[in-house]
Amino acid sequence: MFGNYGNDNRNDGGNDAPIKEGGEYDVKIDDTGRDGDGIARVDGFVVFVSGAKLGDEVKIRVNSVRRNFGFADIVE
Repeated sequence: MFGNYGNDNRNDGGNDAPIKEGGEYDVKIDDTGRDGDGIARVDGFVVFVSGAKLGDEVKIRVNSVRRNFGFADIVE
């Protein structure tokens, strides 16, 4: 009767992000997070990149997308 309202197991905030889970992107790390992760931006959208350092230019694979940011790993 009420569908999946509030229980659809989505965490992407309505899928408005310019990145997709599993997608690969070439980025430059332009900042560092408080836990030491690199921070890149894809069309202004913040992506935390595990193991990246400030100034690195890397290819990343997105493993999680939230409403305002995402998480990615460097593609070896």
